Amino acid sequence: MKIGLLTAGGLAPCLSASIGNLIGKYYDISPDIEIIGYLNGYKGLLMGNSIQINENVKKNAVILNTFGGSPIGNSRVKLTNIKDCINKGYIKNGEIPLEVASRQLLDDGVNILHTIGGDDTNTMAAELSKHLADNGHDLIVVGLPKTVDNDVYPIHQSLGAWTAAEQGAIFFNNIVNENTTSSRQLIIHEVMGRNCGWLTAATAYEYRQKLNNRIFLPDILVSKDRWDIDAVYIPEMTVDIPLESKRLKKIMDKKDSVNIFLSEGAGADSIVRDMKSKGLEIEIDSFGHYRLDQINPGKWFGEQFANMIGAEKVLIQKSGYFARSAAPNQKDLELIKKSALLAVECALNGTSGVIGLDEDSNNELKCIDFVKIKGGKPFNIKNEWFTAMLRNIGQIGY
Repeated sequence: MKIGLLTAGGLAPCLSASIGNLIGKYYDISPDIEIIGYLNGYKGLLMGNSIQINENVKKNAVILNTFGGSPIGNSRVKLTNIKDCINKGYIKNGEIPLEVASRQLLDDGVNILHTIGGDDTNTMAAELSKHLADNGHDLIVVGLPKTVDNDVYPIHQSLGAWTAAEQGAIFFNNIVNENTTSSRQLIIHEVMGRNCGWLTAATAYEYRQKLNNRIFLPDILVSKDRWDIDAVYIPEMTVDIPLESKRLKKIMDKKDSVNIFLSEGAGADSIVRDMKSKGLEIEIDSFGHYRLDQINPGKWFGEQFANMIGAEKVLIQKSGYFARSAAPNQKDLELIKKSALLAVECALNGTSGVIGLDEDSNNELKCIDFVKIKGGKPFNIKNEWFTAMLRNIGQIGY
């Protein structure tokens, strides 16, 4: 039996630990089992680049729990996007990515493939399994859900998302001190989340929890209100710029600063329309998404609000890379360990799917059929903890 491991997509605070726990579980069951890791996700699979997991790594796999990133590398590759795979040199003209990847798995003698990634990563794995099955070959594929956006149906909690929220809060805990550098300062904390606002909401919540445990000295500039959040904008909400500007101007006049938490996908449609009306072109990535670095929501919102609220300085800071590259916290690590154990058990029993807390089964940790896995799950803005937070910061009407 031969095991293949693969991580793909962007980083999340779970990849190294997931790889480590999968290796460790297999080593506990059978020390001699052969394990390989495909380098840089589906890119490595297409190009036949892999590494052998040796005895030293197997014995010391627990060390990976303390690292962020991925020990076998990542990339963003969609196996069904033939043109993109050819343009990037991963396959030759006339080749089909699914066929190339399937042939490589057969040549490598892989019986079980573990994919750690988001919905695209795991649905591509399902396509691989189906393609091989249709051609008379069996491949067990068991995925683990990774995305800091926490936006995969029907999974209640993606691995690494808790940590990303905690790390984003730590990031802002320093950035917010910039409110003392000038008068009438607008600080925008841009958080990852193209279509789902969970991470922004959870990061804001984590930050305010930490804020409640701090001691302030309001007799000078160190007052709690200056360090608090004044607005949270996520893709699931419509932001009334004129109305919010009136509210935020009152806050600016009162405390001399305004702090906003913003999802990178908030207001994206409005921004795209605005850019296109000016004749600007926006690049599309290999997954068919507008490139967020070109849309630049933080800059756009900063420009909208600056004059309306009388900001003398606008500071835009992004916590994405800081948060997503962290090692998992204890809460995430516990879920990773449980998920890896079940993933190995299911794989050895011949069951394919994605391991996750299934919302369709009362959040029970299960091996969920690939057909149920899809992305784009929105954040529920009616969650009590979220609505209570908005009420506490004076942001009403949503």
